[in-house]
Amino acid sequence: MYRTHHCGELRIENCGEKVVLAGWIQKLRDLGGMTFIDLRDRYGISQLVFNMETKANLCSMARDCNREYVVQVSGTVIERSSKNPQMPTGDIEIDVDELVILNKAETPPFTIEEESDGGDELRMKYRYLDLRRPPLQRNITLRHKMGIEIRKYLSDQGFLEIETPFLIKSTPEGARDFIVPSRLNSNQFYALPQSPQTYKQLLMVSGFDKYFQIVKCFRDEDLRADRQPEFTQIDCEMSFVEQEDVLNTFEGLTKHLLKEIKGVECGNFQRMPYAEAMSKYGSDKPDLRFDLPITDISESAKGKGFKVFDDAEVVVALNVDGGAEWSRKQIDALTEWVKRPQIGAGGLIWMKFDNQGNTKSSVDKFFDDSDKNKWITKVGSKPGDMMLILAGKKMQTLNAAGELRLELADRLNLKDPSKYVPLWVVDFPLLEWDEEEKRYFAMHHPFTSPQKEDISKLKTAPGEVRANAYDLVINGVEIGGGSIRIHDRELQMQMFESLGFTPEEAENQFGFLLGAFKYGAPPHGGIAFGFDRFTAIMAGINNIRDFIAFPKNNNGRDVMSDAPSNVDQKQLEELLIKLIPPQE
Repeated sequence: MYRTHHCGELRIENCGEKVVLAGWIQKLRDLGGMTFIDLRDRYGISQLVFNMETKANLCSMARDCNREYVVQVSGTVIERSSKNPQMPTGDIEIDVDELVILNKAETPPFTIEEESDGGDELRMKYRYLDLRRPPLQRNITLRHKMGIEIRKYLSDQGFLEIETPFLIKSTPEGARDFIVPSRLNSNQFYALPQSPQTYKQLLMVSGFDKYFQIVKCFRDEDLRADRQPEFTQIDCEMSFVEQEDVLNTFEGLTKHLLKEIKGVECGNFQRMPYAEAMSKYGSDKPDLRFDLPITDISESAKGKGFKVFDDAEVVVALNVDGGAEWSRKQIDALTEWVKRPQIGAGGLIWMKFDNQGNTKSSVDKFFDDSDKNKWITKVGSKPGDMMLILAGKKMQTLNAAGELRLELADRLNLKDPSKYVPLWVVDFPLLEWDEEEKRYFAMHHPFTSPQKEDISKLKTAPGEVRANAYDLVINGVEIGGGSIRIHDRELQMQMFESLGFTPEEAENQFGFLLGAFKYGAPPHGGIAFGFDRFTAIMAGINNIRDFIAFPKNNNGRDVMSDAPSNVDQKQLEELLIKLIPPQE
């Protein structure tokens, strides 16, 4: 028996017991007459003690060990004379009688501690070592618990977990596919699924009225902290449902997870139209843990001879509580921040409203007290506050104001990590115009149903059509999104036409789905959650890499195994692939 107990489970009531532990050496401290070792496994740490006076040979053997040696020890649980209240096992230690070195280890390239001294790339290269660290082990454990609770909840609701294929037909609409050449079908290719979307709709046609799958998906796109080329979805679909049915079901799932995983009780989630989210918060995924709304002051700001405002499509303001005390240096730093290319604002106008009721702004020469008092009334400023104002093209300005709102929240410490505020964003536009390609693209995907009252606009005013779609947002992060699907073949063909597909192109790409619709497709809808992202938000962390056992870096590489890599020439010949030399 390698162990009778885990390293994190022994307590004062175990004193006197003979135990066997096994794990990795976390720390070794030689104090002359005594040697102490912290032994670690994924359950915690136990302190081992070796006495030079009574067990000299054993103590010498312990001193010859190094960090990350894999060892087994036998001994007696005793009470520690110097207790450590920071450790669950801090009241006890193990008086070791026998030490067995199971495997020696080189000194690791970074410390295996709560906070490591290794950089991101180094820890990614030695990911198997990084995964020994307690924060990563907690993250992977949290992910496991989430998966168990998701399956339990959905199964109890009558959902069946059904696998769908990984080798599928390429459908260029959307993000770029990962392409897989077929050896048995020369010059033809599979794609890895960006989503099981069409297959789960086919399962609805097949009569499986409640489907789910925790499934890998793949997108060949640029990466950032909350994106990976391969990621995991909680993919769900239901038949004979309307939007309200889907929202209630998955609001229930989210409440269940928050309660079981975080101990957080939530009331009913707020519903907010996309247009309101954009105008009030400058984002289709607003963080509602704090207020700080965006207010349109165009009516009282334009027409006063200030060209920046007069030429703008929109003038918006944010109120900074207590901001009248901000220094000019702080304001200038924020002005430079909004002018960065990532934000895209031309500049930042400010107006202070001091505790005596006086106003001072960077545009005093253009606006009198009467004008500024109108802004104060509109925005709801009070003495001691400061107003920050942006102007320009509507969407660009709203987006910049949304980013400014989040930056202000960071600087004012308004984002409470222990608070969870879920929100459904609804009534998205169905289509969005791409100026470069001079055509419409689906804002979600081509199978999203338009709202019934807007169907007639598909031919006359496609840009005004609202989607029967919804996103779940928690603390400013889009956790999942879905829609009621088109289940009528004729409406689906009309949708393809709006996206610029010819009937032949639609049939070539999606004929298998259109064909299934001939045989009676039920009304259906669903949602997909980003499992990695959902788990990260539960832990209050933005970077999903910390919740994936073996993630890729920002260049899409697995630096641990050095993938992607070259393959044998014989494999390429079997696939009839000829490599093109890279251009100089």
